Amino acid sequence: MSESARSGLQAFALALNKRLADDAARSNRNLIFSPVSVYAALSLVTAGARERTLSELLGVLGAVSRDDLAGSVRVLSEQALADQSQTGGPRVSFACALWHDKTTPLKPAYIDAAVKSYKAQTCSVDFHKKPGEAGKRINAWVRASTNNLITEIIDPSQLCPQTDLVLANAIYFKGKWSQPFDEEYTEDGKFHRLDGSTVEVPFMQDDSRQRIACHRGFKVLQLDYEEGPQPRARYSMCVFLPNTRKGLPRLSEMIATDPDFVRKHLPTGTVEVGEFRLPKFKLNFSTGMNDVLPDLGIKEAFQEGKADFYDMLAEEDCPGRGLTLQEVLHKAIIEVNEEGTEAAAVTACRMQKVTCRVDKLPKRVDFVADHPFAFFVIEEVSSAILFAGHVLDPSRE
Repeated sequence: MSESARSGLQAFALALNKRLADDAARSNRNLIFSPVSVYAALSLVTAGARERTLSELLGVLGAVSRDDLAGSVRVLSEQALADQSQTGGPRVSFACALWHDKTTPLKPAYIDAAVKSYKAQTCSVDFHKKPGEAGKRINAWVRASTNNLITEIIDPSQLCPQTDLVLANAIYFKGKWSQPFDEEYTEDGKFHRLDGSTVEVPFMQDDSRQRIACHRGFKVLQLDYEEGPQPRARYSMCVFLPNTRKGLPRLSEMIATDPDFVRKHLPTGTVEVGEFRLPKFKLNFSTGMNDVLPDLGIKEAFQEGKADFYDMLAEEDCPGRGLTLQEVLHKAIIEVNEEGTEAAAVTACRMQKVTCRVDKLPKRVDFVADHPFAFFVIEEVSSAILFAGHVLDPSRE
């Protein structure tokens, strides 16, 4: 992956994280989502865009061209997100697919790009007359692609009969800690929420050396996942813990200021640990992104009469009927416990036609995550952020 593409993916991930985190915080909800999944789904949409629609999408995704974007996703799927379960590393699945109505053929060049660059499955379905049946096929793919962790992304009974095309990405991750936590040491304790109230939750504990960095106003814990003898990718979870109990909003602002913020603030070594507690948590999150993506700069793709996806459909005899991005849906789930992490995410794009700095570390460091914090599951070689979120209340899914 080129340095510009890497920077673009990081910038998109952190901008989206800030926007979703703000929305979730206002409703006092935990957050989990996959920047890589949203990025890949929108990249598949971009492969059929032209003119200003293309420019907007490329600008938000941080790519210079459709080929640059396709190359970035190809590197992610073949290297950063390659499955390592056969060699003792994490199990990783990354898949793309698109379903088009049988009356709406796709252009050969677009199919070629989808299959070769995005390894996407392409399927013909009957959205117009049998939308429920088409929705069931999409959800069956979702279940298979996420090891049944996510059962559906679309409600078959509510799928619009006017739908012409649905594009989707799914990612699944299951990794064991390189140094698992001992369940015998897990104890209940108080977690302090942003409103000042507390809740009893189970905390994992450990007294071994940990990879921790101390910065002004916050600390960063990096937990490595088990890997094989010759790993093609290295995965870890990074917990960004503000020093104050109500410091997460400010820390989120800081993270959003620099596309390379996460990488710059990772630990450079291990330290002796004093008090160490990290809550177990399981989070579910789903959201529509029709209000989020325009705020980031993707506008024309949603606008009838302006969206230009001419390079997607094989209907050159009817230029007045163009595709418009109608709905972008995202679902994600993550569970963190003594053994490791299991997570999955799905992003679906529904389209239809319309009429025409680091402080010196002390010798011993306490890391007590008993108040809201942010987390990222990253692939270290590419710096790709697979999953991101924040924990406001680990007792709630």
